[in-house]
Amino acid sequence: MAIDEEKIRKGVELLLEGIGEDPKREGLQLTPKRVARMYTDIFSGVGVAPEEKVSLYTSENNDEMIVVKDIPFYSMCEHHLLPFWGHVSISYIPGNNQVTGFSSLVRLVDIVAKRPQIQERMTTELADALVSRLQPLGVMVVIKARQLCIAMQGVKRENCETITSAQRGYLRKQITRLEALNLFNG
Repeated sequence: MAIDEEKIRKGVELLLEGIGEDPKREGLQLTPKRVARMYTDIFSGVGVAPEEKVSLYTSENNDEMIVVKDIPFYSMCEHHLLPFWGHVSISYIPGNNQVTGFSSLVRLVDIVAKRPQIQERMTTELADALVSRLQPLGVMVVIKARQLCIAMQGVKRENCETITSAQRGYLRKQITRLEALNLFNG
């Protein structure tokens, strides 16, 4: 589904009017257009099947763990349309010697992050996309993030960090899960 910038522009104008502003005021005249252009980028993951962007390679692996940690991301909370941001760490154990490039993991995070969502679902979607595409023996995804909706409104606690994790396959076993966590935190 393509992003409809005209609808976004109209929506931003209504929002500005709704808060008592004049969208024709000098400082706001271009705001609807700017927001529409920005939303085209920050929501570019909507409707994209992330697993299709993960390249596959065959490489002898012998069931060894692969870790890419601290992949930065920015996303938008679907409850308040406020940003949340942080880092994703991914660990997987290839099955049938199927691996992916490290940049594919970064692209996967970028695609999944660029949609309105909650951090919990983002974590699950990343793990499930890797399972679907790589068919690994195990996957673990950990996201550490800060939520602007916690910092700016409601409880107003700016230094809260939220951590979510998802494990699949061998990484549900305590020994491999601990190895991945040690590598993430090492």
